[in-house]
Amino acid sequence: MLEPNTQIRPEGLGFILLMVLVTLVFALLGWPVPALLGLVLSFLAVNFFRDPERVIPEEPHVAVAPADGRVVRVETMPDPFTGEEKTAVCIFMNVFNVHVNRFPVSGQVRAIRYHPGKFFNASLDKASKDNERCVLDIVDEEQKEWTMVQIAGLLARRIICLAEKGDVLPRGQRFGLIKLGSRVDLYLPADYTSLVKVGEKTVAGQTIIARRTMDH
Repeated sequence: MLEPNTQIRPEGLGFILLMVLVTLVFALLGWPVPALLGLVLSFLAVNFFRDPERVIPEEPHVAVAPADGRVVRVETMPDPFTGEEKTAVCIFMNVFNVHVNRFPVSGQVRAIRYHPGKFFNASLDKASKDNERCVLDIVDEEQKEWTMVQIAGLLARRIICLAEKGDVLPRGQRFGLIKLGSRVDLYLPADYTSLVKVGEKTVAGQTIIARRTMDH
């Protein structure tokens, strides 16, 4: 899997350069208001596509947040792969959050399913069933089953998943991103308990959001 080394996502470089070029053209033409608007958009583009390094926890039997953002749901929901009722932690990303998504646990991607759909506000409950989404079936090092869903939002029009079926990735590894406002849902195994509540903020790859509570 491609591993970017830059602090700015390569997927955003073309858009950033375009904004900078447009800003320079407006400035050279002596149009201050459009130039100022272009400068603001350039800043927002750089802010959106930034890709900071994170300190990945080494504690065993925990899962880290797959996304930066705010927890909007922690409740029992049907697993998109199995239909089994599981605890799901749903994290909403607004346009000011880092949108790089990271692997919650060390494990292997067993399957990936893409579902075309609509573009409702990603913070709404119906987004998990109606919006465009990419579903990853993951088995961790202890053969626990996890499901992670990248969900496009109101403004998002492209889900990027760099992971492929069969990839074995460590906890905290970058695996994709979603452009503009969006959401990531993580379905926990039965013996894991959520450590976060609705309204709490998370940092991808760094915030511990779930811990194993018993041995099965």
